[in-house]
Amino acid sequence: MDLILENLPTIGALAATGVFAGILAGLLGVGGGIVIVPVLFFLFQSFGVSPESAMVIATATSLATIIPTSISSIRSHHKKGNVDFDLLKRWGLFVLIGVLIGSTVVTRVDGTWLTLLFGIIAGLSALNMLFRSGKAAVVDQLPGMPGQATMATSIGFFSSMIGIGGGTLSVPMLTFCNYPAHKAVGTAAAIGLLISLPGAATMLAAGTTPDDAPLGTFGLVNLIGFVCIVPLTVLFAPVGAAIANKLDANMLKKVFAVVLLITSARMLAQFIL
Repeated sequence: MDLILENLPTIGALAATGVFAGILAGLLGVGGGIVIVPVLFFLFQSFGVSPESAMVIATATSLATIIPTSISSIRSHHKKGNVDFDLLKRWGLFVLIGVLIGSTVVTRVDGTWLTLLFGIIAGLSALNMLFRSGKAAVVDQLPGMPGQATMATSIGFFSSMIGIGGGTLSVPMLTFCNYPAHKAVGTAAAIGLLISLPGAATMLAAGTTPDDAPLGTFGLVNLIGFVCIVPLTVLFAPVGAAIANKLDANMLKKVFAVVLLITSARMLAQFIL
């Protein structure tokens, strides 16, 4: 009991992260990882964790939280017929290869480089939301199998390295190739599971817990964060969806894109400085 009381501020902050991520996921339709990673990154540092350790733990913990939420999302999209299993059969092995390489690199690389990578990808994602959302596809169809294999491997590799699910990278890539947007979102949920499950497992089993890691960290996954974030994310996503029905969705996405751009700039500045 004393241990719980001592760490009540930490538990409260992690629970607030789950609420925040759930509302934003429902409000904007964005994956939790793109929200959870930067919040945990700055939160862990406020507890005295070094930026290098904070980034690898945020990445691994984010991947762990994506596992149950992606399963729930897959079931929902599957009922609507929006999960393309043919694409998953073609992409699955290549996504997995990318994830295993990426998550192994995370257990060995200095977290500072992950901060740089997240800052770049978050910035590009924000610019895509601001300037390309709703625009026509650039090419008429997906490339041949070598091109698709490259896309799938890249999605698995980069997503696992910065703790995000399938949506942030796969939805823009697919819609860029004239792939139906609703199927892109549904299929991305399944790709998110292919990324998060082996990625989190690798970081849990093969990661070395940093000396300054927060309480409850095993391998590179903070299990207290996982337990606090997951149920609240699932609980508050419908709240965000209900709010979204009353507001201008396009304007909300633009506001989030600006916030994400600022977050990206902060992470890049922390890397440079």
